[in-house]
Amino acid sequence: MAEQTQNKSIFGGKPRPILTIVMDGVGYSERTAGNAVRAAYTPTLDLLEASYPRFLLQAHGTAVGLPSDDDMGNSEVGHNALGAGQVFAQGAKLVSNAIESGRIYESDAWKALTGRVKETGGTLHFLGLFSDGNVHSHIDHLRAMIGQAKACGVSRVRVHILLDGRDVGETSALEYVLPFEAFLSELRDGSFDVRIASGGGRMQITMDRYEANWGMVERGWRTHVLGEGRQFASAAEAVETLRAETGAIDQDLPPFVIAEDGKPVGTVEDGDAVIFFNFRGDRAIEISRAFEGGADFDKFDRVRVPDVLYAGMLEYDGDAHIPSRYLVSPPEITGTMGEFLVKHGVRQLALSETQKYGHVTYFWNGNRSGKFSEELEEYVEIPSDIVPFEQRPWMKCAEITDVLIEKLRSGKFGFLRVNFPNGDMVGHTGSFVATRISMEALDLCLARILKVVDEVGGVAIITADHGNADEMYEIDKKTGEPKYSPDGVPKAKTSHTLNPVPCYLYDNFYRDAYECVEGKYGLANIAATVVTMMGLEPPANWRPSMIRLK
Repeated sequence: MAEQTQNKSIFGGKPRPILTIVMDGVGYSERTAGNAVRAAYTPTLDLLEASYPRFLLQAHGTAVGLPSDDDMGNSEVGHNALGAGQVFAQGAKLVSNAIESGRIYESDAWKALTGRVKETGGTLHFLGLFSDGNVHSHIDHLRAMIGQAKACGVSRVRVHILLDGRDVGETSALEYVLPFEAFLSELRDGSFDVRIASGGGRMQITMDRYEANWGMVERGWRTHVLGEGRQFASAAEAVETLRAETGAIDQDLPPFVIAEDGKPVGTVEDGDAVIFFNFRGDRAIEISRAFEGGADFDKFDRVRVPDVLYAGMLEYDGDAHIPSRYLVSPPEITGTMGEFLVKHGVRQLALSETQKYGHVTYFWNGNRSGKFSEELEEYVEIPSDIVPFEQRPWMKCAEITDVLIEKLRSGKFGFLRVNFPNGDMVGHTGSFVATRISMEALDLCLARILKVVDEVGGVAIITADHGNADEMYEIDKKTGEPKYSPDGVPKAKTSHTLNPVPCYLYDNFYRDAYECVEGKYGLANIAATVVTMMGLEPPANWRPSMIRLK
């Protein structure tokens, strides 16, 4: 473990570890109805709440760089803020500003794609998450770009919709499909042919992440590009039929293809152009690789690879430059906590399972792939199971804990960060029972970890990146009570919440060395808190520390 570079640390100059635990998707709410966190048996969290300093941190809206405080936080912007110690304008806000100002249409990518299809007589395809959840995408961005495509002379547009039911209501698809069809009807005329061409649930096709299940991307490719799949006359018919047949919520609906006379209306062909209109990167990288991968692409058999120009809404991986074209430049996040600690010689560990591994590495480091130092950093990924999360709600929390305990006891690290995905990934399923179990599994792991934190004389900061498990029922904003279906069952909520997240300072040795500073804080304040504990001076552009050394 690296020695602290200043003696005025809470540890008195001795090398001791600081551990940050991110309980992904575990917000804080006093409401009990639908709150899987409070419903669970969590003696460790109860102990933290009763006996240790606790801050409530803002993890949504402007506190994490989103346009307004009506915008739910998400894991990506949350980990950006945690790792950067600063707040940067994020995807949704960047894109909205670029569209409102018209800058997006002046980009080289937009000009190249629209110019290509006008030259070839091809089709401009839009593919992405079809909702106003504002976590991965926003339907208003799609509407604006389709309108501009018509205005600049594009003659044919096809839209491939990934149904949400995760960041918005679980069965809300038709609330987007029907008005959108009306919007397209108003635009459609003799010189402009625009239609929905294909679709399916976001957890069934296209939007895999971290290479957890390339089969999802293959199904998406066959649906959107090749036009293979069950055919329907309209997206509304597809949603209604598949929902009745399967009982699935929107995110899990099977793929579908819109066809006329048995022929798909919108396959992707040579001379076309494709825009993936999600602004969030994690679930956009693999489909981008499929479109741009050369002959050495080996993740699945693409059958045929059309000669198209492809662009993302943003650059989803700044180091790997995926995709090669993008409409809006992402925020340049500099001066991150990881880089700062490397410069001060602090050894670091980043640990999670596959589902959130990129969050404690790529997103924590400011959308940067790779390490700042091979010598001072170690990243550990526990492979996630490919199984519905509600069927195995404990996920890999025990295995993560086993590795974390080993690393704590090794004495090598001055700072460790770990993400437990349970509260978020299981919370997204809408299963209250499974999410409650996931919280109980997490609590057992916290008990094991904190015992070892004491054993090695360390400190733990236990927090979250946004809410989810804390609100498993849809809540009526007027009454504050759960919404119910016609059969009297509470309506499941699968999206994130606007609730704050807890931040506990677990410290049984050094409390006399510092005092907590009252204030209104967000996730970005944790970085300065950590380095202040170490006796280092946080950079002036970071959000201030929540503690003050005595």
